[in-house]
Amino acid sequence: MLHLIWVWIIGALIGVIAGAITSRDMPLGWIGNIIAGLLGSWIGESLLGSWGPSLAGLAIIPSIIGAVVFVLIVSAILSGMKRKG
Repeated sequence: MLHLIWVWIIGALIGVIAGAITSRDMPLGWIGNIIAGLLGSWIGESLLGSWGPSLAGLAIIPSIIGAVVFVLIVSAILSGMKRKG
């Protein structure tokens, strides 16, 4: 249980870092950051592998890269929906 909490905390931090790098906010605040961090970590580690330092089982550098990609994709989709609506 404690490991799961650490994964969520590290996922949230990765999501915050990705949002800061892209200068875009995820919807739903911290929950959006956790989702961006965890999904970004999965994307990054799937594409780039699990190299570099890791915390709570998440490879930090590939996770941040994946989260940046995820945040950019989500914000592009949301801005496209706002223009159409």
